[in-house]
Amino acid sequence: MAHTTTLTHGGFSLSARIANLIERVKENHARVSEYNRTYAELQRLTNRELDDIGVRRCDIADIAREHAYCA
Repeated sequence: MAHTTTLTHGGFSLSARIANLIERVKENHARVSEYNRTYAELQRLTNRELDDIGVRRCDIADIAREHAYCA
């Protein structure tokens, strides 16, 4: 008589865990793309345009990071 055992991690099958990993990779890629887009758009502005919207050039990376990862 043969017995089989299915091991799961937290109730998730291997295929569900792989699908979850793929989804997290896609989400991370989207966030990185959004960060890069925001950073590039702000970098293209002149110092006067940045001053008009109240942004210092040294804060661009922080603003892009907050927009992509905290929003």
